[in-house]
Amino acid sequence: MRRTLLALTWPACGCVSLALLASASCQAPHAQNVATAPPVALANVPERELRAPDAFVVYAERVQRSRALFTEAARVLLHPRCVNCHPSGDVPLQHRGSLHDPPVLRGPEDRGVVGMECTSCHQDRNLELAPVPGAPNWHLAPRSMAWAGRDANALCEQLKDPARNGGKSLPQIVEHSEHDALVAWGWAPGAEREPAPGSQAQFGALIAAWADSGAECPAPSSAPRASNTESP
Repeated sequence: MRRTLLALTWPACGCVSLALLASASCQAPHAQNVATAPPVALANVPERELRAPDAFVVYAERVQRSRALFTEAARVLLHPRCVNCHPSGDVPLQHRGSLHDPPVLRGPEDRGVVGMECTSCHQDRNLELAPVPGAPNWHLAPRSMAWAGRDANALCEQLKDPARNGGKSLPQIVEHSEHDALVAWGWAPGAEREPAPGSQAQFGALIAAWADSGAECPAPSSAPRASNTESP
């Protein structure tokens, strides 16, 4: 009686195969039929609206949800209504990031210089008969709080740093976002200026949800960057 000997071969990938089955695949099991998780899809909203915090429950993982919440809030923070008053230089910004006209300087206390204080023109409300914006406590953000040109990642890290956010804790950042009168001007800028997306209440709710979810920051590669699209 003849016996058939089956030769064993040891391919380079470490799989054992029978010579009689030379066509068999040598891929590792985990490399086969790997299902790719579908990306999270948020509901679309009009450009001038904000998603509510509840919309982000589609993110089951806390870190991803927190990052997405801040990315949504950054649509306000990086809007010209905010960025133009947070310049890195000595001159406020207006329009699409151009320098303030007439020429003015921030001054030692971020409120202008003697004879050209901010309140010389900017009152506590918008002027109806002149295109001059106004709100209570009108002034520039300190240079340490500048964020013109930053992306959402850099801005997020800055907002969590008391040395660069005006000495505020996260609860104070939430309170400032929800109730500050100068912040509120961003949604009522007057003179046909484009307001920030959504409302102050929606923005404050997003910042609160971001803080409650761990205040995680979006990755730099996916973070939107400050841009100016309208006059201040």
